Amino acid sequence: MSSQESAPEGTPRQVFGAMLKFYRSKAGLTQDQLATLAHVSGKLISAYENGWRVPTRPTTADIDSVAELGTHGALIALWDQFEHGMNYQAYPDWFQDWPEREAAATTLRGYESSVVPGLLQTDMYARALLGTRIGATEHEIDEQVAARLKRQEILTRSQPPTLWVILDEFVLRRPVGGRPVMLEQVSRLVDAAQLPNVVIEVIPVTVGAHEGLNGGGFAVADFKSEPSVAYQETAIQGQVVQDSEQVSTLITKWTTLGTEALPRRASLALLEEAAKSWTSQQQ
Repeated sequence: MSSQESAPEGTPRQVFGAMLKFYRSKAGLTQDQLATLAHVSGKLISAYENGWRVPTRPTTADIDSVAELGTHGALIALWDQFEHGMNYQAYPDWFQDWPEREAAATTLRGYESSVVPGLLQTDMYARALLGTRIGATEHEIDEQVAARLKRQEILTRSQPPTLWVILDEFVLRRPVGGRPVMLEQVSRLVDAAQLPNVVIEVIPVTVGAHEGLNGGGFAVADFKSEPSVAYQETAIQGQVVQDSEQVSTLITKWTTLGTEALPRRASLALLEEAAKSWTSQQQ
């Protein structure tokens, strides 16, 4: 999916995850407690319950065999019924780990030169982007959009991460999906930029060439007690980066781009001007 975290309501993975959570909660087990009993990680239990990942049949059998859970074979029976649907992934394989890292981060820093970051996209903007893929079906797009929007819940939860995004001004000017879509999207950025945990800074077009034009967008996730990890886009697929030197290079690049961007308030003013420009173009 995209983008977002849980599978859309009613899909096999969402139903399976809901049933797993139902049995776990009924048994009075935390995700970590169940993970220990099933010999997996707490993060995996969370991913299964939210539909981010699909457990293999053997892993499902291991979870089903936990006596404290009291499923009596219900989960493996459900897996068998949903086998084909369970194997569908709204997230590509190479993206599977990132939503979990994103959700666990205390701070997220990112840069985009061409599109709005997934955590800030509107429904229609995401649809316009995902609909450009050759061979994409309406059902696949629906699932991917739902996943992308679900990911955004981390920004409004209790104790949300700090999101600090640097955008090239061209992101605000490219008519993705048309004028109404861009009006809604840039207005969404204006609203997001005023949240206490969100900072959006814009590199104006007057800057000309800058370091961000060498390569694609990227994000860095910082944690309380773990090393930072990053995610970067490539022409073929995205890539989760864990090598400390490479992550450090991306952090340096992000810091350098910050020196090219307008300050927070000036960036907000530019966002508001861009939103008005899409309003005037509708008239």
